[in-house]
Amino acid sequence: MQVAGPTAALAGVPAGIQGAGPWIGRRQLFVRFAAEAETATMFTAAALGQELKRLTGRAPYHSIAISGRDPLANADYLAAMFEKEEVPLPVMLDTDGQRPDELGSIVANLALLQVTLAGVPTDAAVERAIASLDRAVKQKVAHALVLCPSEQTTDAQMLRVVEQAHETCDEAQIVIHPPAGVPLDRDRRWVSLLERAASVHSDVRLLLAIPFPVGMR
Repeated sequence: MQVAGPTAALAGVPAGIQGAGPWIGRRQLFVRFAAEAETATMFTAAALGQELKRLTGRAPYHSIAISGRDPLANADYLAAMFEKEEVPLPVMLDTDGQRPDELGSIVANLALLQVTLAGVPTDAAVERAIASLDRAVKQKVAHALVLCPSEQTTDAQMLRVVEQAHETCDEAQIVIHPPAGVPLDRDRRWVSLLERAASVHSDVRLLLAIPFPVGMR
């Protein structure tokens, strides 16, 4: 009797435009793990790989984004997918970086590991996020740290995260997305922040995120 293998609840595999990070604006297929309140469809790992092949054969995409609620809670499922099926496009994983130990089984299959920190992260959350980036460093996988500050996040807090990331991941791409509605044309704070961050780390970008529903994550 053939074993079906691991399954996961997905909120679909929609087409969309990446709304954050270094691949912002790219047309992607999104593998989105479902939150509790979302309508979900159960996919086996093999069925997901076959669905990705089917969809990429019908229309052009830059890449595949694995995202949604806590995707690394499904690390074994993702590892099984990579093992069972050859994924037809580069894959990025967008995660909050809080499960660095779960990356070991899949990070080598990624074209980009994107660790996104939102709001005012705790010291422990930053430590785990940088440990996640370090897994990509060790596997020579491209990696990005994306900061999505809130109105309560200070420049000093953001700069400290940039400094910590640089100490471990000096080739990381760092992207800072100001909060929605910030008047960048009248607020020189962000120009000053970028200048100070660039003095610490060579690859820092300031970008406006693309909001949902046009931009997806």
